[in-house]
Amino acid sequence: MWSDPIADMLTRIRNATRTKAREVLVPASNVKVGIAEVLKQEGYILGYDRIADTKQGLVRIQLKYGPLGESVITELKRVSKAGCRDYRGAAKLPRVLNGLGIVIVSTSQGVLSDRQCRERHVGGEVLCTVN
Repeated sequence: MWSDPIADMLTRIRNATRTKAREVLVPASNVKVGIAEVLKQEGYILGYDRIADTKQGLVRIQLKYGPLGESVITELKRVSKAGCRDYRGAAKLPRVLNGLGIVIVSTSQGVLSDRQCRERHVGGEVLCTVN
């Protein structure tokens, strides 16, 4: 059992991009599916799907690379940790690389990107940053 399943997911994606893997398997949860959905909407991954098994299931994430084989995801960083949660309002959400990256936020309306949070005027727990 992991102490932080979201950090484990981000580490698996980081490791897979470093080895140029085409896909990565992550134990499933609703928050992880939400993070994968935001990554897909923002163009950081090709897609994802849920795989049923005898336990909690898996999420298969298809990673995206540029025309020269460079990874689209250059950095994934966990912001809110189990020991120190980080909650922000929509106006106080951080900007990653002046808007070139995204912040993934867990809100009452589901897992959203920082752009969606600003449009809907909703804040929440800052899960991670992606660029």
